[in-house]
Amino acid sequence: MPEQVVESGVHRLPVRRLVAASIGNAIEWYDWTVYASFSTFIANALFEPDSKGLIGTFATYSLAFFFRPLGGLMLGRFADVRGRKPAMILTITLMAGGSLAIGILPTFASVGWLAPVLLLLARIAQGLSLGGEVSNASAYLGEIAPAGRRGRYSAFFYISTGGAVLIASALGYFLTRGLTPADMNNFGWRIPFLLGGVFGLAGLWLRRTIDESELFEAKKDKAREVRNPLLVTLRQHPKAIRQLIGFTMLSTLCYYTFFSALTPFAINSRKVSADELFLALSIATALFVVLQYPMGAAADRFGRKPQMLVWSAATAVVIVPLSMLVKPGLGNLLVVFCVGLGLYTCMTSIAPAIMSELFPTELRGLGIGAWYNLTVAVFGGTAPLVITWLAELGASTVFFWYVAVAAAISFLMILTLPETKGAELK
Repeated sequence: MPEQVVESGVHRLPVRRLVAASIGNAIEWYDWTVYASFSTFIANALFEPDSKGLIGTFATYSLAFFFRPLGGLMLGRFADVRGRKPAMILTITLMAGGSLAIGILPTFASVGWLAPVLLLLARIAQGLSLGGEVSNASAYLGEIAPAGRRGRYSAFFYISTGGAVLIASALGYFLTRGLTPADMNNFGWRIPFLLGGVFGLAGLWLRRTIDESELFEAKKDKAREVRNPLLVTLRQHPKAIRQLIGFTMLSTLCYYTFFSALTPFAINSRKVSADELFLALSIATALFVVLQYPMGAAADRFGRKPQMLVWSAATAVVIVPLSMLVKPGLGNLLVVFCVGLGLYTCMTSIAPAIMSELFPTELRGLGIGAWYNLTVAVFGGTAPLVITWLAELGASTVFFWYVAVAAAISFLMILTLPETKGAELK
């Protein structure tokens, strides 16, 4: 086991384990961000010309999300009875394969409607994978962390995720600056997916070297005795389910608003240049990464609940005014992304901790996997489609009022959470 305390008594982070646990989620979100960011080019290449290809691209994006709850249920249960490590190896393998497949898909001009069908199959595999990845990696990070440092350990989840999204947005910036629109439509959009497959293979190698969660090892026999585990979560932990749904609703809307949905909205509806947008997003994402560990440490010291309340209340107040600033001009875009993502770190820095603390070990993988992913499918999977549809109706700002209402609901649900800083996992 990696040593966590040096002789002086100063805590030492098990960096290798933390990176290995977090890298899968990073690759997963890199790929999903790339898909949304390059959606216009995907639509041009894989859907019928002159059709509503962008709607088709986002419909595929949304449909794949509805396989996430199935992945969370199946792979979460697999992690509860077989182990966090084998489950995390399986999820990263599925994601790497899906990313490589998208990178080499034939175009609509070559194979007709087979192109979007193959795209959908690849996205379904990734949806299943991501459904298991978030829950299992969150459970693993929560279980290996000392009780008083769970926020700090959890911060690595979105340090790696933010780093991956930063790579995705930087790729978007450099590719759109360096290639012509024709080159982007022909081959440029494929490059990020091929790189995602390579990153996935590297993550697979790293995960094969880590140790299993000690808490899982202690509770695995109890997990295997559970019958109908999904019903058990409903009967024994209904409050935890409501709380998880309540804050996940806003979390997923924040994620897809700032990392995905705003990209095509700004380019297509507000006529923002792609390179300017990707530059602003890259700078804000760097800030997002830098703030994760300090916010995780703050939650270990002052509590999870204050941060969650600040995040939800402030988002309810500022999201609509921020949407008014989405227009040409780097300064405007920096304000939008830096304020939005800065607030979001109040939640992301402690997401694995707060979710792991809701369920006991024998139900943790399935409990998070099923209910978290169902919420993400409903609110996150539809976000880019909804904002694109509203833009076509000339009512795009309605989406941001929708996020504001979700933030108010989440605030009320977060009020019911117990404070769990320093608590031992069950």
